[in-house]
Amino acid sequence: MSREGERPGVTGKPSRSLLRLVGLMKPARGIMTAAILCICGFVTLNVAAPKVLGDATDVIAAAVFGAQFDAGRFVFLLLVAAGMYCVTSLLSWAQGRLNALAVQRLAYDLRKAVEAKLHRLPLAYYDGRSRGDVLSRATNDLDNVSQTLNQLLSQLLTSTLMVIGSLAMMLLLSPLLAVVSLLAVPVSALASIVVTRRSQKYFVRQWEATGDVNSLVEETATGHETIKLFNAQSSMAVRFADHNDGLYAASSKAQFASGLLVPLMAFVSNASYVGVAIVGALQFLAGAMSIGGIQAFIQFNRLFSQPLGQIGGMAQVLQSCAVSASRVFELLDAAELTGEPSEQGSGARADGSSFDARFDLPSGRVAFERISFSYRPDAPLIQDLSFHVEPGQTVAIVGHTGAGKTTLISLLMRFHELGSGRITIDGVDIAGMGRDALRRNFGVVLQDPWIFTGTIRENIEYGLPGASEADVVAAAEASHVDHFVRSLPNGYSTMLSNGGEPLSQGQRQLLSIARARLSGRPILILDEATSSVDTRTEVLIRQAMHRLRSNKTSFVIAHRLSTIRDADLILVMDHGRIVEHGTHHSLLELGGHYAHLHEAQFAAGGGELAAMPVRSAKHRAEQGEREAS
Repeated sequence: MSREGERPGVTGKPSRSLLRLVGLMKPARGIMTAAILCICGFVTLNVAAPKVLGDATDVIAAAVFGAQFDAGRFVFLLLVAAGMYCVTSLLSWAQGRLNALAVQRLAYDLRKAVEAKLHRLPLAYYDGRSRGDVLSRATNDLDNVSQTLNQLLSQLLTSTLMVIGSLAMMLLLSPLLAVVSLLAVPVSALASIVVTRRSQKYFVRQWEATGDVNSLVEETATGHETIKLFNAQSSMAVRFADHNDGLYAASSKAQFASGLLVPLMAFVSNASYVGVAIVGALQFLAGAMSIGGIQAFIQFNRLFSQPLGQIGGMAQVLQSCAVSASRVFELLDAAELTGEPSEQGSGARADGSSFDARFDLPSGRVAFERISFSYRPDAPLIQDLSFHVEPGQTVAIVGHTGAGKTTLISLLMRFHELGSGRITIDGVDIAGMGRDALRRNFGVVLQDPWIFTGTIRENIEYGLPGASEADVVAAAEASHVDHFVRSLPNGYSTMLSNGGEPLSQGQRQLLSIARARLSGRPILILDEATSSVDTRTEVLIRQAMHRLRSNKTSFVIAHRLSTIRDADLILVMDHGRIVEHGTHHSLLELGGHYAHLHEAQFAAGGGELAAMPVRSAKHRAEQGEREAS
């Protein structure tokens, strides 16, 4: 796991990543076998055709030197050569099609694996990485792998077979000229090794820099309003220029270093061609070879040197592919959430009784028993913390920023695992429950509501997929959503995008409350939902949340103390410990941390409601309805 501030590097050798990619293509081995057969046929005909054309040339040469011109044989040889090239075109198309099918299947499986992996990763993985880097691995790097394999998989095999086939024909025609051609091989191999080693580090930096640029673009798009409000466009442009310059420098070095290979290979190929031409002329003068044989050999030399140069040129692209594959596999190999029991069968409670591992609809009795937790071993956050909540109670958790409030809730929902101790629901240790089964019992309303692209109905129905229209409307009415939804031109069919537009922040919050209400889950997690709304909307949200908490065990992370005055239990946290607990009245009388927080809010002008005397729930609801009307 990478700690925050560290750059996650590429793990494993790129060559191993390429071998792993090849291994992942086993499900498509039937398609690849057919593609390989097409490639073999393509290479065989391509290698045989120059010999046929050489024989046709010898027919003409024989006529020039006095022999009778054999027109029938000449036409036959030309027709055979033409047929060969037509068939090679069909085979080339077929193998390209088959190769594309195999590669796209691999890309499909990789995208599916990456998407599933993202759901299994712990929060710590995302905490130590920028969203842009994770996004770049799941999109840019994966696309680079797919495009490169689609381009090179068949080309690499074709070039290799072409080199082998043309070399065999050259040895058959003239071993001496073949030796001249082979002198280019060690030079080409040495150039490939030197350039590849030099360019690899630059490709690593190129894809890391791509992740940096994506991260900044995502940050800019998300916070564009804040950037404009603070006139920070210039500073963001400077930051983008720095990141873009880094990407430009890394990409330029990678492409320049790898680009040296192509002209080097071309020079070696041309030098080999010149050598063959000179030695071939001498062979003809000595009577060791015919004109047609020399012509055929020159064609074979081209068939040998051209794919040899292509193989060298592929090295640069393969390096980029290998680095991208390493980054994708680093994501796929990241440590997952551990301790996930099966959701089938049964388990045992502390008292020895059994329970269904799916554990649906508990009564809501929650107990924290001497739990400890830390994000880093050298910085303990929560130590030896214990408390219990009875079914239907509302527990408010207050404290300064960093006191451990959100962490406590994350532990309850198993987003993080305990260091020691245990948390039980109805006497069942949650460590023995499947995470999905556990979280099916929680309804959550966050401070910043998550609204996905879709209709209002779909967003509410997200809490209970397949819910009836009547249930959706009932949840909306109880959450003060129905009134403003019916004022919209398309009502519940109104499309929402960009996190909830065109709804206001308060309307989005009410929508998330309706979603939680529709889910009907017995335990509620309520992050303070009124910190960024106007007074009237705050009253509506408080009413909706009060109805939502009815007969449910509720955990409320509170920032405004006015919203938790009627809580059955208030826990005051400080540095991961519960320093005070009790009701609103008892904590004020105690004159400790809670009283100081209350006084600070009132003194800052944010505690006007907090300073009001405690009233009954019925009285508060009646007053809220009067204010709303």
